[in-house]
Parts: sequence; structure tokens; C-alpha cells
Amino acid sequence: MRKVSKKIHLQDGSSQRCQKDLRRLLNLNYLSLTNQTYTTGEYDFPVLYCKTDIVPDYLALYNQPGSYHRTALTGVCFYTYDPVFDGLHGLFNAIYYDDRNLLEFYKDRLKDVKFLVSPDYSQFGDLQKVENLIRLWKARIVTLWFILELRTVAIPSITYVSEESFPLFFSGLEGCEVVAFSTKGHVRYASERALLKAAVKYAVDHLPLKTIIVYSVCGNDETSLKLFQYAIDKGIRVVIPYNSLRERNRGRCLVS
Repeated sequence: MRKVSKKIHLQDGSSQRCQKDLRRLLNLNYLSLTNQTYTTGEYDFPVLYCKTDIVPDYLALYNQPGSYHRTALTGVCFYTYDPVFDGLHGLFNAIYYDDRNLLEFYKDRLKDVKFLVSPDYSQFGDLQKVENLIRLWKARIVTLWFILELRTVAIPSITYVSEESFPLFFSGLEGCEVVAFSTKGHVRYASERALLKAAVKYAVDHLPLKTIIVYSVCGNDETSLKLFQYAIDKGIRVVIPYNSLRERNRGRCLVS
């Protein structure tokens, strides 16, 4: 790992205010975040850290603001369609263009949220590699904003496109003791379940994991826990917080 070196410095020794103005002129506003951390790997992805013994007991989706404080330990996640949180006026664009009004909107919306799971920018194996890289980078930038601006516990969400992509997509998470996985949309086919199991194994073998948070909408926890058996066998705590869809589906299981 190495320190970020892409800091803006004016040759005439102008003030920090001038440097900030130049960042705005060059659309480099995100440097205010990345210059406070390290980067790693071939693509200089920002390094994230997550070390917490206390974890969410409920996960509200970003588009469920009424549930952000349902319990004392509610977390907010982004396991929904991308335009819900990444439209023209989404949080990443607010950061990238330093839109002060939008940033205040998001700060107010997420105020006092104790846990935030990294945004789940969709990844696909048949997309151009650069598109998947951009989506991964966006997730890292937004997560840094959670940490540095909201001062909240930010839990990296694990994404990937194939087993070959694991080294790239896990790059920068080497210090994380807690990560999140979503099984939503990843268990319908045997190939998807196999890839998820492989990702869990890679995470366990390469990160100093203590806890895995699982966003599951399955009504039967045993079905989800089987996918994380490798982690459980290694003594890693696997937690499935409640969420609205999980509660609904559990209710259906009890009725049937």
C-alpha cells in the first residue's frame, strides 16, 4: 500500500482555498476524500477499514427512510436498483461535482444512521471491464464519504463478476474485519450459488474477518447460512439482520 500522491499543489504557493478552487475547476473534488487515505493495487483503489464488534440488527433499504431508526442498531444498505441511489442527483455525483445543496440533503437524510453498507453498484460479467471498475471505484468514494463526512460505521459490501475478478474487487479491503454480502438475486441458479460460495471462501482466506453481515430476503435462514458454511466452520460470526422483505417472507413460511 502507498500514500495517495495525487494531491493538487499550485506552483506559486497559493493558499489552500485556491487549491480547492482548482479542484472544482478540474472536477477533482473527490481528492478531498482520497487524500485522507491510502490506495493500493494496479488501479489505486482507496483502502477501507471496518473494525467493529457491534453490528446492525436491522437493515433498511436506502429507499425506506422511515425505517432508518427502526431499532437502536439499524443500518442502511443499498441493495436495490441503481437509479434509486445513483441517478443524476445521486450521492456520487453530489460528491464528484461538490454540489453543496445535494450533499447537505444526503447528510440530513442519513443523519444519525449508525451503520451504512457500501452502495451496491451493479456488476456484470458481460460489461466492459472499465465500466465495472468505475462502479467499484464509485462505491469506494461514497464509502469514504460515509466515513469521513458522516463519521459513521461503514461496512464494505462485497461485489464481484467472476472468480478471476476476486483479487481486483477485494483489493483495498485487506484490513477489514467486517464485510457484507447480499444473497438477493444471487441464489436462483446453481452457478450463482457456487460463485457466492467462492467469494465467501476468498474473503475468509484473504481478509482478517471476524463478522459477515448478510442481507437475505429468504424466509428460511438455514437456506442462506448454508452458503456461508465455510466461514462458519472457520469460526467467523455470520449475522443475518432483519429487513422488511425477510420479515414478509418469514411470515409466509409460517403460514404455509
